[in-house]
Amino acid sequence: MPESRNGLNAPCSLSEQRSTKAPTGIAGFDEITRGGLPGGRTTLLVGGPGSGKTILALQFLVHGAQSCNEPGIFVAFEETSTRIVSNAESFGWNLAMMQPKSLFFLDAQPKSDLVQSGDFDLGGMLAALEAQSQEMGARRIVFDALDVVLALLPDPATKRREIYRLHDWLLAHELTGIITAKAGGDDASSIIQQPFGFMQFMVDCAVILNHSVALGVSHRNLRVQKYRGSGFDENESPFLIGNAGLEVDIAHARLRLDAKVSNERVSSGVERLDTMLGGGYYRGASILITGFSGTAKTTLSGAFAEAACQRGERTLFVSFDSDCNEVIRNLASVGIRLDHYVEDGSLLITSARSIAGSGETYLVRIKTLAKEHGARCLVIDPVSTWYKSSNDLTAQSVADRLIDWSKGNGITLVCTSLLDEMSNRTESGSPLQISTLADTWIHLNYLMQAGERNRGLSIVKSRGTAHSNQVRELILSDAGVTLTDAYTAGGEVLMGTLRWEKERAERVAAEAAEATAKLKRVRLDAEEAELEVRLKSLQTELIAKQVEKALLVRVTQSHEGELSRGRTQMKEMRGADAATAHGEESTP
Repeated sequence: MPESRNGLNAPCSLSEQRSTKAPTGIAGFDEITRGGLPGGRTTLLVGGPGSGKTILALQFLVHGAQSCNEPGIFVAFEETSTRIVSNAESFGWNLAMMQPKSLFFLDAQPKSDLVQSGDFDLGGMLAALEAQSQEMGARRIVFDALDVVLALLPDPATKRREIYRLHDWLLAHELTGIITAKAGGDDASSIIQQPFGFMQFMVDCAVILNHSVALGVSHRNLRVQKYRGSGFDENESPFLIGNAGLEVDIAHARLRLDAKVSNERVSSGVERLDTMLGGGYYRGASILITGFSGTAKTTLSGAFAEAACQRGERTLFVSFDSDCNEVIRNLASVGIRLDHYVEDGSLLITSARSIAGSGETYLVRIKTLAKEHGARCLVIDPVSTWYKSSNDLTAQSVADRLIDWSKGNGITLVCTSLLDEMSNRTESGSPLQISTLADTWIHLNYLMQAGERNRGLSIVKSRGTAHSNQVRELILSDAGVTLTDAYTAGGEVLMGTLRWEKERAERVAAEAAEATAKLKRVRLDAEEAELEVRLKSLQTELIAKQVEKALLVRVTQSHEGELSRGRTQMKEMRGADAATAHGEESTP
């Protein structure tokens, strides 16, 4: 359901109001119970001190009054109504505006100096409640801390009789009722205090709430123990008490079957990393960046956040290591400027110190912040912190549910994880299940060469896309973040000074080769010019010989003609006869 401004679910539809279930308006809880508590029947809330019984019951009444047109009655056996209303002000429910038409409080606390004389029962109180219920048209009712007043009854049989009287009264008036009672200890799995244990078998729905402390960290969870006539989630589900009341998170990750798989690529913020990934991250994918301290995990996360804001996508950055201002300052030193996007509201940076608690608490708060901010991209730096505040199984479950939620909402998720420098484990020494955590896994490490510690980047896996198998050196400078080309020598990737020396040697060799080529071109040009001159000279000499030859032929031909003409003239002068003229002259 969509949420209203006060954090409760939007108004119930007619189908919801007429259904056999009464929605509670508690995010996550209605999903666990497949729609809410059994309508017109009784639910038992069992829990130790501080487990949230009263808040859950009151939130149930508030949602009914505000969103489902179902007025409610709250019978307080332990705290006064004045204190209850005062404590609930922080949730923004505005209980004063609902009283007394939509929400009625009945103070039924036994006085501390009460001296019991004779028998008493709940009949008188129930008669008064019946009149009040008819007057306001109540559909929901809560009996908070019923065990307090039942403790005044003299024997177990009388207590049992009054419990059945109350249960029959609720059924007769078709009211959706909640009875809260204390557990026998702080453990939610403990049985309700005797002699009230049979109530768990009498009611139609029983919910157990637990509040415990492990490793100095507070943990809250609930479990639906039974629910007659309805399916429900039987697993424990963590919850927290937030600004709008209880917020419950589903205990086990369930991928949405209707979640759309996108082929759209989004930039990592580092151009050459996008190239190594075949175009960048997939939209809605989960990316894990692992590495030792100082390997630039936060820097890569910041580059992604900056690129997302440049695309106009609202982004949430959760930092477990540093304060928000420190994150902005540190990233600015490598050319990543996030302050502008924080100012215009597209980027929300929050420090985990403000949401301290268990891994379950982190998850619920992060989901709430992302929803309020309308984030399309989410950065958590580092996610391995969850292993400090939870056991391995819980932390892994939280991480899995985070990925399930981000995929279902189309949010691109980038998480970092700090590794122990002595082993490939999280900083707390707990193993991180990479195969279930990320679609893309980028690993950063240090490579020691020539007395230097250089940063190396490699892509361990990237589902659904071809990616580079090379180890690239990660370079941080005032101009930003980039990756160098891979330089190898003897099968080893060179970085730092060795890479610089190889690059310099290659540049010198290239310059020398270019100079040699230029000299050779000059020499060849000279030889070509010389040959062209010689060729031109030979061509000139050839032409001269040809002219001389032609002249010789003409001179020879002219001389022979002159001789022929001279003989002819001499013959004519001698009076030679015709025969002679014809070359037949007789011999003298």
